[in-house]
Amino acid sequence: MQNIVTDLVAKFQEALHAAFGAQVSADSEGLRAEVTQSTQTQFGHYQCNNALKLAKELKKSPRDVAALLMAHVDPKTSLGQPMIAKMEIAGPGFINITLDLQFLSTQTQAILSDDRLGVPLPEKKQRVIVEFSSPNVAKELHVGHLRSTIIGDAIARLFEFLGHDVLRLNHIGDWGTQFGMLIAYMTDTVPDVLKGTQKTELPQLMHWYRESKKRFDADPDFKKRSQLQVVALQGGDPAALHAWEIICDISRKAFEEIYALLDVKIQERGESFYNPELPKVIADLEQKGLISISDGAKCLFLEGFTTREGTPLPMIVQKSDGGYNYDTTDVAAMRQRIDEERADRIIVLTDAGQSLHFAMLAKACEKAGYLDPKRTQFDHVPFGVVLGPDGTKFKTRSGDTEKLIDLLQGAVAKAKEILTERLPEYSTDEIEKMAAVLGIDALKYADLSCHRLKDYVFSYERMLKFEGNTAAFLLYAFVRIQGIKRKVGKDMTQLISNAKIILNHPTEIELALHLRQFGETLDMMSRDLLPNRLCEYLYVLAEKFHAFFRDCRVEGSPEEDSRLVLCEAVARILEKGLHLLGLKTLERM
Repeated sequence: MQNIVTDLVAKFQEALHAAFGAQVSADSEGLRAEVTQSTQTQFGHYQCNNALKLAKELKKSPRDVAALLMAHVDPKTSLGQPMIAKMEIAGPGFINITLDLQFLSTQTQAILSDDRLGVPLPEKKQRVIVEFSSPNVAKELHVGHLRSTIIGDAIARLFEFLGHDVLRLNHIGDWGTQFGMLIAYMTDTVPDVLKGTQKTELPQLMHWYRESKKRFDADPDFKKRSQLQVVALQGGDPAALHAWEIICDISRKAFEEIYALLDVKIQERGESFYNPELPKVIADLEQKGLISISDGAKCLFLEGFTTREGTPLPMIVQKSDGGYNYDTTDVAAMRQRIDEERADRIIVLTDAGQSLHFAMLAKACEKAGYLDPKRTQFDHVPFGVVLGPDGTKFKTRSGDTEKLIDLLQGAVAKAKEILTERLPEYSTDEIEKMAAVLGIDALKYADLSCHRLKDYVFSYERMLKFEGNTAAFLLYAFVRIQGIKRKVGKDMTQLISNAKIILNHPTEIELALHLRQFGETLDMMSRDLLPNRLCEYLYVLAEKFHAFFRDCRVEGSPEEDSRLVLCEAVARILEKGLHLLGLKTLERM
């Protein structure tokens, strides 16, 4: 199935060329059909705005242009069935388009016989790389990783469902000077851990990391030994590599616990993966004449990037001591992802504070010939920060950065309290299972429903409300549909095969139209990478369902079968939409 707006665009595109193709230039913006969803469905379901753009070129009034355009639009489907019930000119020249109700009924019914729920496969399957989460080894995931992890997961889920080949990458910080310090310190204090004979966990590893940093700054001899450990590690010394692998494994287990709670799947490919390529990248940049020496460091100076003082801003790719940094690693990663992975689109999620770095990275890779924007689309997807009640960065009462595992466990605990109070008839085991879903869903949805560029205030109370744009509100709509089906007790598989959706009441017409716009929402999200678009769609869907349930009796009504099938379509879209956001559903609540 195509999205309805796609079919309408094709119709209006054909009509535009038939009506005005000989009168305006072929590359006229006005000849590119522009059809959008109407914001006020009482005046029409869709709207075409081309008449306003063409009027100046044609030297006619927009309303006259609109009238001529409407006369050339075929209101039927390619099979000759009615599609457009009416078109009306509104305001200065907008064309309001109202769909035929039988067409809309058939389209809604088709959702249930399509495992893609009416969402078309892409014309061209792409290789899409999504880099997200990206914590540092020997450090715990904290609240700052929350947004990267769940926004990245939602974007990866979207492109997977749309039919693309998606590689989910966790670009962890697992290389550099800090490992020399940590290995040297642990060799002195806990050698059995590095031998693999003594077990430990990430909090203890973090403690050793902090202590190693203190000693590195205060003890010249320790600093020298740490630097020698870095050299050994970079040179492939077996003992150093074994110690490094043990440190990474300790961190990995802690990360995986959180990813399991969040239901996030991601493939680890840290900075170490690209380490062998760094000298080759430098050599290639030098051969292309792009390297300049500044204070002993090898730099790229890119047009348009300056310091606050107006002087050229260097992108350092090799430090004066010969070491590399994350600029070098990211250039190597871009090159590998394009040359070896054959990526058509690369999406990297980090906080907005790294926007300058990624703007320079893209420019540098274009200049080096690694990134051709005509062949590979690169998107840095920035996001704001999570705030505490006081409007500052979210921290613990002691002033430390809030650990992500504590937030997740806290959300589940709060959900358990609420459900215990609301559902006293349920067993403790049932409450705990529901709380595990509701708590994580609520935390994710509260984040994803905000525009990702904006900061938002973290609040368990707000995210666990059963009213408003919350996960609980959406889950309740899904649960209500399951309750309706249980109460009626009909075989839904047989009903879907035999019953026909008939749309009469305004609220069921609006509900059906919104259902059929699911694919259009996903298409918009794939372009601007804003998960809040899908959240808003699902929230409106839940609202429209509740309005339908209020106005249109299901059980025992003459339209029972039709309305049950419509309810099932709502449930399936809700479930799929929540899944794309990384949320689970409940049968009862």
